[in-house]
Amino acid sequence: MRCPHCGAPDSQVKDSRPAEDGAAIRRRRVCGACGQRFTTFERVQLRELVVMKRSGRLVPFDRDKLHRSVTIALRKRPVEPERIETMVSGIVRQLESSGETEISAEAIGRLVMDGLKALDDVAYVRFASVYKNFCEAKDFETLLGELAGDGPPSSALERPR
Repeated sequence: MRCPHCGAPDSQVKDSRPAEDGAAIRRRRVCGACGQRFTTFERVQLRELVVMKRSGRLVPFDRDKLHRSVTIALRKRPVEPERIETMVSGIVRQLESSGETEISAEAIGRLVMDGLKALDDVAYVRFASVYKNFCEAKDFETLLGELAGDGPPSSALERPR
């Protein structure tokens, strides 16, 4: 682990403990070159995941991109950051424990939709409007009807891109 202060490649771990979310390890380190202390958060990665985009292109899975997407959907909503982190960690755990290394973007989108539906209806609608490529106001009406329990299943809303 490189020192963020001087860039030296060697640092020494002084303390390790689970992070608050339980999905990472918090390590307190000291640089052997400059003596500065710093903290790192390390996550256990069960396997390398690759995302199959709708175009057929394969890209490495990016946890930060998933977190950003969820955060954007939840912008200005009364949801604590810890709940967002818990949701994202849960999705990543589901993907890693699925046994597959290649995951479709649609599968990730469905997991995010399920998580947002349980967290916040407004964020769910925001994310759905992009994920399902809404083109008209009636797409929103259909989704809101589904949320209320009297609309068609969400697969009826999907549009080809």
